[in-house]
Amino acid sequence: MMRETEAAVLNNGVSPAPTGEFARLGVRTRLATLGLLLLGYTAIAQATPSYARAYKTQFGYSPSCNACHTEGGGTALNPFGKAFKDAGRNDAAFAKIAALDSDGDGVANTAEAQAKANPGDKKSTPTSPGGWLDLAAMIPKEVQAAFPGIQSWLPRDAVLTATDIATAKTMGASLSAADENTIYIPVENQRPAGTALIFPVTFQDKTFYLLMTTDKALKISQVIPMNTKALPAAKTAKAYASFVGVAAQSVPAAAGNTLDDAITRAVKNAGVLLYVRLKGA
Repeated sequence: MMRETEAAVLNNGVSPAPTGEFARLGVRTRLATLGLLLLGYTAIAQATPSYARAYKTQFGYSPSCNACHTEGGGTALNPFGKAFKDAGRNDAAFAKIAALDSDGDGVANTAEAQAKANPGDKKSTPTSPGGWLDLAAMIPKEVQAAFPGIQSWLPRDAVLTATDIATAKTMGASLSAADENTIYIPVENQRPAGTALIFPVTFQDKTFYLLMTTDKALKISQVIPMNTKALPAAKTAKAYASFVGVAAQSVPAAAGNTLDDAITRAVKNAGVLLYVRLKGA
């Protein structure tokens, strides 16, 4: 359990300190921040998404979220991610897509993965894999832009247990194991400065993405639409402003079927996911 003095330092004595895993994270981070970028994957959460675990089992190392996503966990799937999904998103899927060249760079998926190149990025090849496995490359540019000046990050994989899903239901959210995601935590002065989460919204069979950021007390700072090409109306939806200042776990439920309702349901689910995995863990 975190001591009261540690809680006061974490929160600068201004407002009630976070509790649960989020509070404990602050203590660990104060000890480890200076070496964070050197620690790489050892600094990431102990639990990793099931697909990343499968990838590690198949190829012998932990990938970044960019193996399957265009801009990190929660964002749209890249060509390899789409192929993996279409093949069943399981251990057998790797064999089914092994000989494919999903990213079109002239090298088969398995050959790239075995060489620690990104099979979903045309610019990453066995002879020039790039920095896709670097910790800094794991933070989407939109997330970095939301926290200007932040140099250190702690991405934490939010893997949902049966208990988490049951708890979320009591809070009015509908989550499943498929909603596992990556929580991006900016670190400032060796303390968590907030959180960021990218997640999809589907409305009328069209999908776009939202970036939600919070302060360190998990109050929503902003919700920003991303990749709205499939549904341009999502870019100017009225719902976004209503979330600012609301505790992540307290977003009101939506009962209708409008675009704003779809956005609200997605934000509520994302907010509860944050709370369950960080404060409620």
